[in-house]
Amino acid sequence: MKKIERIVKKLDSNLDFLEKEIEGVLEKSEEGIKVTQRALEQIRELLLKRKSASTSDEIYFFKNIKPQVFSKLIYYVKLFSIESKRPRSSNKSQVKYFNKHIDRLQNYFNDNLEFYHYYRRGATFLDNEYFIRGKANIRLFPDSLSFFADDKFSTSHDSTVATILAYDMLIIYLKTEIDKLENNNGMEANYNAFQKQSKLFWTGNKTDLIELIYALHSSGVINSGTADIKEVALICEQMFNVSLGDYYRTFLEIRSRKINQTKFIDKLKESLVDKMLESDE
Repeated sequence: MKKIERIVKKLDSNLDFLEKEIEGVLEKSEEGIKVTQRALEQIRELLLKRKSASTSDEIYFFKNIKPQVFSKLIYYVKLFSIESKRPRSSNKSQVKYFNKHIDRLQNYFNDNLEFYHYYRRGATFLDNEYFIRGKANIRLFPDSLSFFADDKFSTSHDSTVATILAYDMLIIYLKTEIDKLENNNGMEANYNAFQKQSKLFWTGNKTDLIELIYALHSSGVINSGTADIKEVALICEQMFNVSLGDYYRTFLEIRSRKINQTKFIDKLKESLVDKMLESDE
């Protein structure tokens, strides 16, 4: 396992380097595919050489380590496909193109909603079914077919985790590109999908996070009130590994509530007061 961890660490370092040094997104994607594929092959070879592993080690590997690497391969393959077909016309056409892909990526989450919530909550009660090799059951998991291709290096859901992680990164990348287009390329810094990637996940309701974002923005506590709502929303998406969708429309729905427009903010206040009372005791 230590050898595998060293490969993962070296991969992260290599990808961080190419994200900084290669400017062209297609060239970056091609190199990213090669580097990640090579690391994945090395990891597979080491795993298959290992004669036995405990159940907990196998679950940890297929729930955390392999998806961490495989997600980067999926990310670069999809990124190359999306960018190679990117319209070369108006900014409006490009924004429409990217939004269409965001919708497609989000559809994957909706199609796998039950497992998506299981994974995001950090649940473990079905890990023996999802992340142990040899548990392939077409009746239980009709859409998880990767384990049929390589049952020695796949479980029913490790590729699903990898796809969730990859699509999270892609959505954030596409939203960043949309923001550049809508602000006439005002954002100078290049988006790095793997640099200091947050390990935090928003596991609550997205509407609650949007309510919090608008509260922070309207209070003027960020950049003395000069920060754009898009900037605040994008940072929160990156920090909590979540895609908020059309947050302005959600805000309008919050505003139109007939009862308790600040439901989540009120809940936060109650939780904090309760915590303070517990501390006093």
